[in-house]
Amino acid sequence: MEQPPPNHAAAAGRVGSRWRGWPGWLLAAGALLVLVVLLVALRASSSETLELVGVVERKNIDLLAPVPEEIVERPVAIGQAVARGQVVVRLNTEVAELELKAAEASRSAAEAGLAAAQQDFARVTGLARARIATGQNLDLARRLRDEAEAALAERSARVAQARKRLKDLTVVSTVDGVVDQLPYEVGERVPAGSVLAVVLARDKPWIRVWLPARVVARLRAGAAARVAVEGLDGTFQGRLEDIGRAPEFTPHFALTERERGHLVYESRVVVLGAPADLRPGVPATVTLQLSQPPPPAGGSR
Repeated sequence: MEQPPPNHAAAAGRVGSRWRGWPGWLLAAGALLVLVVLLVALRASSSETLELVGVVERKNIDLLAPVPEEIVERPVAIGQAVARGQVVVRLNTEVAELELKAAEASRSAAEAGLAAAQQDFARVTGLARARIATGQNLDLARRLRDEAEAALAERSARVAQARKRLKDLTVVSTVDGVVDQLPYEVGERVPAGSVLAVVLARDKPWIRVWLPARVVARLRAGAAARVAVEGLDGTFQGRLEDIGRAPEFTPHFALTERERGHLVYESRVVVLGAPADLRPGVPATVTLQLSQPPPPAGGSR
C-alpha cells in the first residue's frame, strides 16, 4: 500500500509550537547564557598558567655597632614598628664624651695660638714697612701664622670626628619598618661591627623566581600574578616587576623536574597587600598567566 508523503510543514509547526509558550526574554537570556559559556570555554582552552616556587625576600637593614661598647638602653622590642630616625639602641657614651671634651679643649688652644700668630704677623708686617724688620723676620711670622691656621683646622676636624663618634653611639633606624632582630641585651658589651638590630623596611616584599626561557617572550614586566605564602591563608595579588636580562641555569628547587637544567631568567614578583611583619625566607608559590604564544615566523602559506 502506498504511504502518503511526509508533511514537513506540519512537523515544523509542531516544533515551533513547543516554544510558543516561552516568554521572549527567557529565550533571549538562554541564548546569551549559551554564548557566555562558549566564550569562557574558548578562553580557558586558549589560556595557560605558569606556577613557580620561591621564597619571600625584603629589604633588611642591619644596624651595626660603630665601636666596641656596652649597651645601656634598648627602647624598642622585636616586632615593634619604628620610624626613620627613631632610637633603637644606645651604647655607653662616657669615653666618647671625654674624647669630645679633650678635642674641644685642644681646639680652643689652637684658636688662641692662631690669634697670637696673627697679631705677631701684623706687627712684623708693620715693622717691615718701616724698614725695621727684615724680610726674613716677615717670612718667619707668615710661616708661624700659616702653621697656626693649619693646626686649628686639624683640631676642628678632630672635634667634628669626636662629635660624630658620640652621635653614632645612639643607634637609630635608617628606614621606616619593623624591628625583626635584637641579638644583644642591655649590659652586654658588643664588638665593633656587630649587628645590634635588624629592621625590615616597609617596602613591599617580593618573591624571587626563575622564569623558563620558553615563556619569557609571553610575559611582560607589570603582568599580574597570584602569590600564595606558606602558612598564610588565601592568596595575595602580585606584580611581575623585573625580568632578568641574562639567562642562567636555575637552582634545583625553583622549578619542576622537567624544567630543571633549562635556561631561566631570574625575576622578581612584588607582593601587594602583604603583612608588614612578613618575614623573609618563607616559601611561596607564584602563579602567572601567560599570553598567547607568538605566531610562527613567516606565517602560513
